[in-house]
Amino acid sequence: MQSDVAQLLQYYLGYLAFLSFFGCLIIIALARVFPRLRGRGDDENAVQSMHLRPTPRIGGVAIFIALACSVVFVPDTIVQDYVGFIVATALLFLVGLSEDLGYRVSPRRRLLAVCVASLIVIELFGVWLPRIGVPYFDQLMPYWMIGVPFTLLITAGVSNGFNLIDGVNGLSALTAIGAAVSLALISQQAGQGVMVGLCMMLAAVVFGFFVLNFPFGLIFLGDAGAYTIGFILCWFGIAVLIVSPAVSAWAILLTLFWPLADTLFAMYRRSRSNRDAMAPDRLHFHQLAMRGLEICFLGRKRRRIANPLTTLVLAPFVILPQIVGVLLWDNNRAAFLAVLAFLAAFFGSYLVAMPAVRAFRQRFVS
Repeated sequence: MQSDVAQLLQYYLGYLAFLSFFGCLIIIALARVFPRLRGRGDDENAVQSMHLRPTPRIGGVAIFIALACSVVFVPDTIVQDYVGFIVATALLFLVGLSEDLGYRVSPRRRLLAVCVASLIVIELFGVWLPRIGVPYFDQLMPYWMIGVPFTLLITAGVSNGFNLIDGVNGLSALTAIGAAVSLALISQQAGQGVMVGLCMMLAAVVFGFFVLNFPFGLIFLGDAGAYTIGFILCWFGIAVLIVSPAVSAWAILLTLFWPLADTLFAMYRRSRSNRDAMAPDRLHFHQLAMRGLEICFLGRKRRRIANPLTTLVLAPFVILPQIVGVLLWDNNRAAFLAVLAFLAAFFGSYLVAMPAVRAFRQRFVS
């Protein structure tokens, strides 16, 4: 019986991956005829741009359509709730899509859309982040005036984090696939069969996109895709915490560590320089890694190689916290200490790498 269920799940996953892949192929073909699908004409000149040629930035359309079709495969007991969740996510998706199509939507309005979508989910299901893994403070989380703001802050941070790392071929998709699979493994250990299926369906949908995004960057998630994936992953993590009290909130955070750490460091970096927290820059970890590869090894005119190579270089650092989160899924103290260790490693390596690249450039390149 279990083997039959596993085979059926594999069929569903294969179907969703193909649907996402085929949808991306159609978008790539249409983008050659309709320039609007490639976003604004000045995207390649943006300060945070990581690619050199006009590229479709609406991979999120194929992903959202595939996710909407996944309603067919969810258990009957949760169909109504799942549809409601997809409808709430649609608001965020549409706001992000407007930006991808060239209609300027400020970062603050996009984050506001994340918060509104989260409030819709909270209103529909009457739930929010149940705990953060801190003794005594967790007793306050059931009160909406404490729990709801924390939920909005976390969902906005994770959603924005996935958008920040979308410019490197495969990095955002790889992070999302790893997070979804990690949440599925945690759900399996916690005995949450339904969540296992939901997380794996999300992983399959993103994988269909990943095949065309890495290594050649034929299509990108765009704001619609990145915000949608981050939002769904965050709420899946919250759902796991709600259903299973044994699961550590810090273990869930480890599955989403990289986008959260990047967001936190960006806020810290900009506050130190008295800049707008929402202002784009070229100082994210992945951007530093790519420029380091160009300066130290490949040369400045090798962006097409440096871009996907950056994902390969960073992949172990993205995946390792997720593996640790799975291993420490029910050990709150150890998961908390792991988060501190990874944060120290993230910030420390950044602070060491930047002057090292500058010194190399001055000595060997100048």
